[in-house]
Amino acid sequence: MDEEHPLVEFIINSELMLSLQVNIIALLVIIGTMMIILVVVKKNLLKTFGEFEVDEAELGIGNHKLKLSPNKTDIQIAYKIWVELSTRKIGLQLDLEKDVIVEVYNSWYEFFKITRELIKEVPAEKLKREDTRKIINLSIQVLNSGVRPHLTQWQAKFRRWYEMELAAEKDNLLSPQEIQKKYPLFRELTAGLVEVNERLIKYRKSMAKLAIGKP
Repeated sequence: MDEEHPLVEFIINSELMLSLQVNIIALLVIIGTMMIILVVVKKNLLKTFGEFEVDEAELGIGNHKLKLSPNKTDIQIAYKIWVELSTRKIGLQLDLEKDVIVEVYNSWYEFFKITRELIKEVPAEKLKREDTRKIINLSIQVLNSGVRPHLTQWQAKFRRWYEMELAAEKDNLLSPQEIQKKYPLFRELTAGLVEVNERLIKYRKSMAKLAIGKP
């Protein structure tokens, strides 16, 4: 602002009265410039973090599409979950010819515990942000609605049967994979197992896209 046309000018008249004179045009120019800067900053932040959408139906936890605008905290949460899913059987494609069902269930159980710990690590003040709460709730729903129903229906019954079959297989002629195929409801159990597994893979890909920008 040049000296001849200051933004704000204090004037003392002949009667020693103080008055304030504001250059309206200059003030409007400054306000307009600040608004433009704010718009640019907002666009850059959106470009950096982006907007994210999760189809709840694909994860078996609802019929809506969850829209998120993640910040650094959200990305860190998603990254930790993605790492756990990527390094454990729970987030990898099942191979029913090679995988042992009991070990798959063990992996699911471990992921329950780890996810609970990750959620508890999030500072309480961060949960004031709506999108952070959405990501936390998404993780809880995946466990409670996407994984738990299958475990409730099948795990205890199968484990009990499997342990009895292992004890009966004294000659070690059959592999664990061959033994589990003898389960009377093997086809029904594995159909549910594959369905949950596919949902968890989609969940892993969602967390990868949120955390690192690609599945």
